[in-house]
Amino acid sequence: MPRFETDSDARRLGDALADLRRARGLSQAEAGRRAGMTSQGWGLYEAGKRSGLFRPDVQRRLTAALDAVPEDLGPFEGATGLSPGPGMASEGRAYSATPALQRLQLSNDDLAPWAASGVVLEFEPGRWPRRDQGCIIDMADGRRLIRLYDRADAEALVVRGGAGGLNAEERIARTATRTVSAVLARWEG
Repeated sequence: MPRFETDSDARRLGDALADLRRARGLSQAEAGRRAGMTSQGWGLYEAGKRSGLFRPDVQRRLTAALDAVPEDLGPFEGATGLSPGPGMASEGRAYSATPALQRLQLSNDDLAPWAASGVVLEFEPGRWPRRDQGCIIDMADGRRLIRLYDRADAEALVVRGGAGGLNAEERIARTATRTVSAVLARWEG
């Protein structure tokens, strides 16, 4: 008998976690560090070899390390036919494999020469940026910042751009942000 649910269910949920991590541009080591575990520990969850993967509290911890929520793992109905339980599916939120891309036109030269006033940025809401990739940061106070992503730790995002230019690092407290989105394309206006 399998250790939990079914082995294929665990692999599917682990694959969904791995897809979410890759979409954020993170390694297993970085995701594990954010969750307070080793890369090997994180890898065991992705491989479906840790039974805690089906626990809502574990899902919240793992997805929070990816700046996501358990519902971002997508709808999941185990092979057992049982309801997946809280945190594994959401009736009020439709799953979309391709989130709608959004566009934004820059109105200043804070990111020059990477992008200047008039450049149109296309971004995917909720997709985590990689190092040196443009990002759109929606702040908890309603402001929207456009920066180049450098790195993040448990307390803050480190970005470049803004009034200090591309060479100046800026730390933004995670608690002050609502969402971070990766810029996927830019067009000259």
